[in-house]
Formats: sequence, C-alpha cells, structure tokens
Amino acid sequence: MPSRLLALLLILFSVPVAAGDSASRDMELGLAKSLHAVRNNNLDVALTEVDSLLKVNPNFKLAQLVRGDLLLARARPISSFGNAPNAPRSQIQDLREEANARLQRAQQQQPVGVPKYLWQLSPKQRYAVVIDTDKSTLYLFENVNGEPRYVADFYISVGKKGADKVSEGDQKTPLGVYFVNAHLTKDKLTDFYGTGAYPLSYPNEWDKRLGRNGHGIWLHGTPSDTYSRPPRASNGCVVLANNDLNDLGRHLQIGLTPVIIASTIDWSDDADHADRAGLLKAIEQWRSDWASRNTEAYLAHYARDFSAGNMNLSAFAQHKRLVNSGKTWIKVKLSNLSAFPYPSQPDLVVVDFDQDYDSNNLTNRMSKRQYWKKQDGHWLIVYEGAA
Repeated sequence: MPSRLLALLLILFSVPVAAGDSASRDMELGLAKSLHAVRNNNLDVALTEVDSLLKVNPNFKLAQLVRGDLLLARARPISSFGNAPNAPRSQIQDLREEANARLQRAQQQQPVGVPKYLWQLSPKQRYAVVIDTDKSTLYLFENVNGEPRYVADFYISVGKKGADKVSEGDQKTPLGVYFVNAHLTKDKLTDFYGTGAYPLSYPNEWDKRLGRNGHGIWLHGTPSDTYSRPPRASNGCVVLANNDLNDLGRHLQIGLTPVIIASTIDWSDDADHADRAGLLKAIEQWRSDWASRNTEAYLAHYARDFSAGNMNLSAFAQHKRLVNSGKTWIKVKLSNLSAFPYPSQPDLVVVDFDQDYDSNNLTNRMSKRQYWKKQDGHWLIVYEGAA
C-alpha cells in the first residue's frame, strides 16, 4: 500500500458508515467503500468502487480525483489527496473540502431526535426542511400526525463566505425561518441552475426589521456538466445535486413548506418542550383576551418594541382601542397553527395560523404571521402581519 495514499481522507474512517437514504448518501457510501478498500490495500477493489460511482454520474469530480490518485498509486507513492500533476491548487482544495464534508456525512447516523426549530407543524404542511450549513446537510422531515419524522438528508453547498447573510452581494447564506415561494422549472432557467429552482422568502419580516437586504436566495440544482459543488461555492443559495433536488422537490409545497436554515442544528429537549407549552398557552390567552373585548389585557401581549408595518405599539394600541370600542361581541378562531423557533435569535418564534374573525360589524378570514419573543420570562408579540 502506498505509504500515505489519500491520507487526508483515510483519517476520517475510524467508525462504520451509516446506512444510505438518498442519492447523496449512496454516492458518499460508495466513496467510503472505495477508501476503506484503500486502507485495506485493496487498490483494485477501490478502483472498481470508484468506477461504479462514475458510471452512475461521470461528472462526480471528487470521484474522478480519487480515481486519478488510485491510478497514480500504481506507478509511484502518493503523499496526499489530489496528486494529479499541474492540477489547480484552488480546485484541489475545493475537492478536499467536499471530501471532508461528504465523508463526515457518511459517518453520521440518522437523527434520533427532532430539531428544536419544529415546535409545531400545521396540518397543511406535509413536510419541513431544516438545513445545517456547518455540516453541508439538508434534512427533510415529514409531518406524521403533527410530529416531525426524519425522511432523508442531502449534501448541499452554501455561500462562499459561509452563513448569516446581512447584505446584498456578501456571498453568505441567510440564517432564519423561510418558506418556499415558487417553483421555477428548467425551461425558465439557464443551465447554471440545473433541473430547477425554489425561491425562498428572504428577506423575511425579521430580516427587514434588522436592516438586512439582498434577494434571490434559492434552493437549486447544478449545471448539466457538474454533479456537485464544494461546501462553500454559491453566492448565497443552497445548491443540491440535480437528482437530490428532484427528489426533494416532490415534497415541497409552494407557500407552505418551511425551510429553516441554521449554522448548527440544536435538538429538542425537556426545556424546549416547556418553552413550547408556554408559548402555546400565551397564544391561546391572546386569542381569549381579544375575543372577550378586554382590550387592555389583549394589548398586554404586545412588546414595547412591537411593530406592524409602519405602526409602532403606540399607534397600534390607539387603533385597536378605537376599533374595539365599536364592538358588542367578538369571536376569534385559530386553526392550522405552526410554530418555528428562529435559529439565530434566542427565544424568538415565528407563528403562522389561519384566523377566523367575526364581530357584530365585521367578518374577516386571513392567514396571519406573528413573531413572539420571550422577554423577562413572558412571551410577547414583536411583529404581526399577513402571512
């Protein structure tokens, strides 16, 4: 066996690899098998494994590089990963980073818990997406009787400068709670976006409040001559292999599917469950106080830094007192409620619901969005508007 053949990669293989559950996983597991064969000095077996990957997708550049190293190893010792003569160093480094991300993913087990960002899914939301930018992984969860259940995960590429987008052109992927806004099919796009694209709702209401700007953050595929891109290669979008995007796209609902982007996923625990129960209790009390026409109790659910469009708390309160003074009765019903904690803002939760409002002089149906924030131990509304 060459003394240091693919040394950068082999160090990652100290534990068994996990079972596959997507096209991304299948490619990663095939790469893992090849490198296990290298470690066992079975270079012919390793080459066969890599060739089988390239037969499935000849544009898998990382597998091509591994194959090149294996062929070179027949003639001379290989000191490190990517020994092709005159290979551009920047491209080799990109592939090294992709190898690291993919092989770490191959070792990961399926999540045994639920991300803390999925407190409650609406019955209308059949699936939810949670993205871990540090692990170059997109997780898909199914709504099973109100409980999120892991379905699959996919390798992704994010912004060249990482995550936490602030401004136009910073080449970062945003962190937050977003929704799939549209589906752009291949015939409406250039080849750069692959088999399609799903624009996300960046900037959302919270981004705008913080003065964050930019646009065009999408989930999309890769050019026809590219299987995948390095972990940090986009201008802010989340990029998947085309077959993975096609698989994911079958589960996305326009205007409904949440896409929650975190730098590192936190998982639900007992404290998280208690916070969820406290928020749901606060929402119900807000509804009850509104329906009871107890305007001051109703307004007490709004934070001092509340805003709704161009209205601050003072203007909002004045408006609500005037409106409610003309009511002899009010009925408020909430349905299809969802609640998603914000990954980059502690104690902030995005709440959506369908609101049925009836009173003696007005009937209204709308989809509403609120941002609730825990302040001094109390859940308060900091934003309210149409969803």
